[in-house]
Amino acid sequence: MDIAIIGAGVIGLATAWRVAARGAAVTLIDPAPGSGATAVAAGMLTPVSELNYGEEPLLRLGLASRDRYGAFAAELEEDTGLPTGYRSDGLLEVAFDADDLRHLDDLRRFQESLGIPVQALTGRECRRLEPMLAPGVRGGLLAPEDGAIDPRRLAPALLAAAERHGARLVRERAAAVIVEGGAAAGVRLAGGAEIRADRVLLAAGPWSGDLEGLPPGIVPPVRPVKGQVIRLRTRVPFLRRCTRGVVRGSPIYLVPREDGEVVVGATQEEMGFDTRVTAGGLWELLRDARELLPGITELEFAEVSAGLRPGSPDNAPVMGPAALPGLVIGTGHFRNGILLTPVSADILSEALLEGTVPEVGAAFTPDRLVAAP
Repeated sequence: MDIAIIGAGVIGLATAWRVAARGAAVTLIDPAPGSGATAVAAGMLTPVSELNYGEEPLLRLGLASRDRYGAFAAELEEDTGLPTGYRSDGLLEVAFDADDLRHLDDLRRFQESLGIPVQALTGRECRRLEPMLAPGVRGGLLAPEDGAIDPRRLAPALLAAAERHGARLVRERAAAVIVEGGAAAGVRLAGGAEIRADRVLLAAGPWSGDLEGLPPGIVPPVRPVKGQVIRLRTRVPFLRRCTRGVVRGSPIYLVPREDGEVVVGATQEEMGFDTRVTAGGLWELLRDARELLPGITELEFAEVSAGLRPGSPDNAPVMGPAALPGLVIGTGHFRNGILLTPVSADILSEALLEGTVPEVGAAFTPDRLVAAP
């Protein structure tokens, strides 16, 4: 089977690896693979802390993906010899004041009602785990099964794995999906060349609805949601594990890497396709991070960046066959693209090769958002 994949973020790359390993002839189409939201993401694997009321199906999907990650990362590293930065040493979520602590307590009770193990901690217990936390931290939660991965290592490893199994990368922008006989038949590039395919995977993030050639209403609306991130560096141990905080109602997270990098993020802004880094966004991140970890102002500044997450109307991913035969959609992962990479690759691989969706992905198919023509 010939498969064309539009978009080489982690979702497109992981799916390319999986279907190429099963014998498909894969062409990846992206002028800058691994860029966009993938390059900006912190890489937290924290479905428990990302939980919102009413999003239980998304939570189950996130848990299923997180539980796949250990084997997924090990297989990828063995296949390529490249590191991914995978770690599974838990997540600490802390509260700055009494109101924030009440919020975490409500979240803990909700999590426990769903059978999710979390451990409530006092402020002293939080500081025992992370000594650099501010003395005023009131308490927190420990999610022992959560973790993190480095997206800037994950993406090159996925590309190397896909190419090792025969996938071809075309560093050019896709302009249109070719539709013939009422079905997707390939991709036309911006330069005019055509790539013929039996199946087309549309995994272009917030740009997934911009391609020409598709009938109206085939692709659900996907909007860009801006996130700004700061990267700091330290030569001495500063933070042991992923740490999230609630500071006067505002969320903040910090993700340490083994090489001394500390990622601080992330804003959530509905600003269209604006990728400017703003002083206000960075000030908010540093302000809240300093409340939780006063010593963070002593760390070396390394980088600031902004990316665009693809948000669907219900903020859940859109994965599976479209109403147009031959077209499969894989977008709308919003804040959870890195977390959902393993399970998304499994879902989209089945959709491409067999035309079906496994049970784990049944709640996230495109037909929930668009009417059949």
